[in-house]
Amino acid sequence: MSDALFELVADYGVWLLAVSCFLSCLLVPIPTSLLMLAGGAFVAAGDLDLGNVVVWTWLGAIAGDQTGYHIGRRSAGVLDRVAARWPSRRPTIDRARDLVARRGAMGVFFSTWLVAPLGPYVNFIAGASGLGWGRFTLWDAAGEAIWVGFYVGLGYGFSDQLGMVADLAANASGFLVAAAVALGLGLMLRMQIRRARARAADSTGPRR
Repeated sequence: MSDALFELVADYGVWLLAVSCFLSCLLVPIPTSLLMLAGGAFVAAGDLDLGNVVVWTWLGAIAGDQTGYHIGRRSAGVLDRVAARWPSRRPTIDRARDLVARRGAMGVFFSTWLVAPLGPYVNFIAGASGLGWGRFTLWDAAGEAIWVGFYVGLGYGFSDQLGMVADLAANASGFLVAAAVALGLGLMLRMQIRRARARAADSTGPRR
């Protein structure tokens, strides 16, 4: 991990973490996950308080998501302008739209930690699509708690191996997606087996 990140966290503490989370939820390219790892390491060293790090980082993320949601509600075409300026983002925006269309508020929940790269786009889309503010807030807050707890916890638990942990964390979202897909396929297979057994039982049952 870059020494510059450690210096920033050492100098500005929880305020840097909160602001970085806020801005990253609005498409500003900030290495927020690495900053949270550093924050967890400083907690382990006794330089920062765990409660302050978790709470303020979590609140910063929620504030950023809320801002994106309300921007989307007031300006439904904001992502079309983003895609027009940066065409490479169009596939990500389309995936975010599909996630909200298929999953609604649960899509918001998953976008904060399971498929985090979609998160900022999902916030805008949730607002533009008219998803209820209460449902958005509830599932967003729950998901951000997982995201913050995961990275701060990693930094705390492996503070002496942050370089390795940073590399692992970079691949964590891909691993989680693969695990979710595997779980979904397993559940589908289980349902198919149950249906096959039910049909077999019906065909061999008593006849008049």
